[in-house]
Amino acid sequence: MTRPVTIALDAMGGDHGPAIVIPGAALTLERRPDARFVIFGDEAQVKPLLAAHPKLNAVTTFHHTEVSVKMDDKPSQALRYGRYKSSMWRAIDATKTGEADVTVSAGNTGALMAMSKFCLKSMPEVDRPAIACLWPTVRGESIVLDVGATIGADARHLVDLAVMGAAMARVVFDLDRPTVGLLNVGVEEIKGVEAVKEAGRILRESNLPHMTYHGFVEGDDLGKGTVDVVVTEGFTGNIALKTAEGTARQIGEYLRAAMSRSLMAKIGYVFARGAFAALKDKMDPRKVNGGVFLGLEGIVIKSHGGTDAVGFASATELGYEMARENLMAKVREMVAASARAEAAALQATNAE
Repeated sequence: MTRPVTIALDAMGGDHGPAIVIPGAALTLERRPDARFVIFGDEAQVKPLLAAHPKLNAVTTFHHTEVSVKMDDKPSQALRYGRYKSSMWRAIDATKTGEADVTVSAGNTGALMAMSKFCLKSMPEVDRPAIACLWPTVRGESIVLDVGATIGADARHLVDLAVMGAAMARVVFDLDRPTVGLLNVGVEEIKGVEAVKEAGRILRESNLPHMTYHGFVEGDDLGKGTVDVVVTEGFTGNIALKTAEGTARQIGEYLRAAMSRSLMAKIGYVFARGAFAALKDKMDPRKVNGGVFLGLEGIVIKSHGGTDAVGFASATELGYEMARENLMAKVREMVAASARAEAAALQATNAE
């Protein structure tokens, strides 16, 4: 993509709405000068903030909306009163119509997924969309999916997740054949539920292009960065994500308490503050904020609802990269290749 990337923003989404979204977009523009924005929200709240960021205002098309989706709305409620007219829906629709290349919202996750599926539709070869996130590891970063879009999964869905996750890894990590692992209770082939074991068999025998199937991985492999892509169903993935976030906060609290416990500890902190600053930066969840909805006919990014402007900018820049590197084309290419490989494997099996 050589033309500027246009990003549609739901200004009213999240815990803080425009107060975070607009400064976050301004940060993105500083780092991605060719970005352009289409922003949807309440004029009374958004316009003064845009006026405070003249460079952002100059590259933004603004659309007033009177309806916004609340963070505690049920997806059915959001669809009923927000379809076609809320800031969330219209931001998604901008990607559908081509006015924007990607949509970013910090709003209600369930509502965002429901509206995205209703508006953009799922890809024909994919039964159910997924949410993929970047995961900090000792090696750098991995991609984990699904982290909450769909509860439960059969073997076919897990294979779809592996293919879509590998496509995203090709974009994010610039890898020709990213490694993919299925999250399981052990690495042995005999362990795990039937759906996971069957998905492992399909991935192993299909030898799909543009990805390398590693095998099963366990919970501790998430932090090790054993593979580039970790695949699991949404219930397990969401618990793993929230556990990791909580553990990071817990470690931070422990360190702060330890450094203030005594005079010697405070003196030690003075000498080691550079190392602690580096640790804080590495564990900063704002740096990896943003979940990518995969399996839809368009790119949608979900930002954490409680993040600040720095975190929202991370989600917006992730969307920028997904559009710039043509994520949709890579997902379609790999999904089609997967379908051909499985059809060939089935034909060979029937011929035996």
